[in-house]
Amino acid sequence: MRIGELARRSGVSERSLRYYETQGLLRAERTPGGQRDFGAWAVDRVIRIQALYAAGLNSKKIAHLLPCMRDTDGGPSEIATAQLVDELTAERDRIDRMIGDLFRTRDVLSDVIDTARVGLDASP
Repeated sequence: MRIGELARRSGVSERSLRYYETQGLLRAERTPGGQRDFGAWAVDRVIRIQALYAAGLNSKKIAHLLPCMRDTDGGPSEIATAQLVDELTAERDRIDRMIGDLFRTRDVLSDVIDTARVGLDASP
C-alpha cells in the first residue's frame, strides 16, 4: 500500500510515517518509480509505534524494542536480551509512577472542585 493509504488506515500523518522511516521504526519497499510501498503488516506496526510514543518512549528506545515484540504469528521474539528486559522493566516502572502521579493530581483536583462547590452552595 502507498503511504497515503497507510496514513488513512492507521490514522497517522504521512509526515509522521516518513519520520518513522528515517528513525528506523518503519521500512518500505520502493516501486520502480521510487514510491514507498508498505505491506499490510505496516498498519499494526504504526499502531504499536503510536502506543509506545504515547507511553513516553523515545524513537531510539522504540527502534530497539520493536524487533523484540511478538511477531504476527504470536510467537515470542528470539532476540530479546536480559538487558532489554531490564530496560523495559524500568520503562514500565516509570509509567507506573506516572500513573500514580496522575491519580494523586486527580484527587487534589477533586478536592478543589468539592471545596469550590461547597462555597457556591453557601453563597446567597
